[in-house]
Amino acid sequence: MTSPWMEAPVSRRGALIAAAAPLVLLAGCAESTPDADGSAAGSAAGAAAAPAFRDTDLGCGWEPVGALELEHARTFTVDYFDGGFALICAASDERFLVVPDGASAPDGLAEDIAVIAQPADDVYLVSTGMICVLDELDALDAVRVASVTPETSPNEHLTQLIEDGEVVYGGRYRDPDFELVAQTGCTLAIENTQIHRYPEVKQKLEDLGVTVFTEQSSTEDDVLGRLKLMGVIFACKDAASARFDEVAERVDAIAHQEPTGKTVAFFYIDSDGAAVVRRAGDYFAQMIELAGGESLSFGTGDGDASSTTYITVEMEEFFASAKDSDVIIYNATVDEGVGSLADLTAKNALISEFAAVATGEVYTCDSNLYQQMTSTDRIIEDLRAALLGASGENGFIWKLG
Repeated sequence: MTSPWMEAPVSRRGALIAAAAPLVLLAGCAESTPDADGSAAGSAAGAAAAPAFRDTDLGCGWEPVGALELEHARTFTVDYFDGGFALICAASDERFLVVPDGASAPDGLAEDIAVIAQPADDVYLVSTGMICVLDELDALDAVRVASVTPETSPNEHLTQLIEDGEVVYGGRYRDPDFELVAQTGCTLAIENTQIHRYPEVKQKLEDLGVTVFTEQSSTEDDVLGRLKLMGVIFACKDAASARFDEVAERVDAIAHQEPTGKTVAFFYIDSDGAAVVRRAGDYFAQMIELAGGESLSFGTGDGDASSTTYITVEMEEFFASAKDSDVIIYNATVDEGVGSLADLTAKNALISEFAAVATGEVYTCDSNLYQQMTSTDRIIEDLRAALLGASGENGFIWKLG
């Protein structure tokens, strides 16, 4: 049964988090093993719920013998084949065959399937959200080229690798240094969904022999739904599972807390003075709710897995829905951020009329918040502290004065 504190004044998911299942953020997937007859355990139950983008036909006659059982992750599936091969189907209608070390892709492989050859140790890492995941899996040493500099890196280990010359800066998703990527021998580029806006860049990388894998964690409902997927790509499924379980246990321990009854508006102001919010029901909204708050959100949350992460709302409309929010958290991950309450109210005069401004319950967040998905438990703890009125800096979240 949904508690009253989960009911939203604006469009929000009907039943966000069941009391007996606080790990909705983490339980993205679990591996199923083949039965004696070679079929995947639970395949009959899973077939009915198989997403439309899942296509296990390799074109060569091979049949899957197991699968990564989906529980909450929506943007990918993984099917296993004899010999250690794994097929990744993505919600972007892309397919990738992970070929184990020492093996070759089968003859007759469907033309739309790109190959990720293991060991995946020559990587152009563009998606900053995957930096912490690869670090947790001890896979950062596979990176040769990155889209961050020592000054913009959100991870100390990667910063050190760049400073030591082990990793070189190769440009961002829209303007990579193609010559450098080619010279360093990169065979795999891990991009985020921004690459879809620049198909010519993706095509150029592919022309250079680079497999372009687009991770879609920003459109997942579950913040760690892709941890095990990186384990598949980097041949460390056991390590990914262990880390997944460890973080899940910590989140489970802090998620059983009393609701605060406080509503939270998480947004930033764009250059036109409009409010930009995350879509209803996404993983950050769930993190706020696990911390004991009610996340104000817009949109239905019922879009497909590739739906946009952000929604732009005219300030007058946003004000009407958010003016009575108990807590404001200004999103500094996209905007340049604000250093004080005065900086925030200067962005739009209506902000000064918010109830949270009058009570002083206004916070901002670390600009690298989205790059720390393996620290989900710590972020929830910091959100909880903000909901309880903590002053000063709490790691990822701090109050504006």
